[in-house]
Amino acid sequence: MNHNKKIRNTIVLTAFIFALLLPAMAFGAAHILAAVLLLFVPAVCLANGGTFRDASNAQVGSIDSSGTVRNASNAGIGKIDSDGTIRNASNASIGKISSDGTILNASNATIGKISSDGTVRNASNASLGKIGSDGTARDASNANIGNAMGVKMEWAAVFFFFDFFKK
Repeated sequence: MNHNKKIRNTIVLTAFIFALLLPAMAFGAAHILAAVLLLFVPAVCLANGGTFRDASNAQVGSIDSSGTVRNASNAGIGKIDSDGTIRNASNASIGKISSDGTILNASNATIGKISSDGTVRNASNASLGKIGSDGTARDASNANIGNAMGVKMEWAAVFFFFDFFKK
């Protein structure tokens, strides 16, 4: 699904939710709409995948809702399965993202971790950088290295900080 179609679907869904909640808003319950939009719309966007952009905002890749990772030319370069298994373009398992954010290589050795606040560390616990809540990827010196719009933090960490998918 392309980015414009995802945006359109999100807008249609938001309008539908708004229409359902309009009667409640007439009775002073506008906060219900705000809560639904804040909680529901970001989840829809994350579920649909998103794009990877470099520091100059050029698209360098994307990931769709099934976890397929594509390069800037839209060629499939790998996949992240729902269980966290990372696969290359030949569908061979090359790593895994554990539920606690630990990132493993093909030999099942820990090569890094992403914490719930987006901090990315290597196996020696040295900071590699951070994925912000807005998707901005920053290196250890806080320089902007890219953005992962609409992408789960774990997927963004794998794309920007670990060498699973050659960019």
